[in-house]
Amino acid sequence: MPAPSPLTIATQSVQRLVKEDSYYRKELAQQSERVQKLEADLKTSSESDDGNAGFMLKQEQKAVEETRAVFVPLRERIVEAVQRLEEQIATAEAESAPADEITKAKEALKLGQGLEPPVA
Repeated sequence: MPAPSPLTIATQSVQRLVKEDSYYRKELAQQSERVQKLEADLKTSSESDDGNAGFMLKQEQKAVEETRAVFVPLRERIVEAVQRLEEQIATAEAESAPADEITKAKEALKLGQGLEPPVA
């Protein structure tokens, strides 16, 4: 089996980073939901609890902040990967690369360019 072309590598890179962004967004939503639930439980619970709820809330809030911190560097990597992919598409079109590779690359390019802004 021949080695993948630079266009294929760039395409797969963008696809992987877009998928990674999607996973982190889902994780952030789940973590935020847990924080809200813990906050609600903490408000409704009595002071006779073991005091663990406050600690758990702080841990979950820390996890949310750590997940949010991932988005800025991830966005930078996506922008770089999209730029590389644009260059590879231009090169591939000039060299008459297989049409299916170019089509897949353009679809990945749309995905990379169409992402939501980083989570604040």
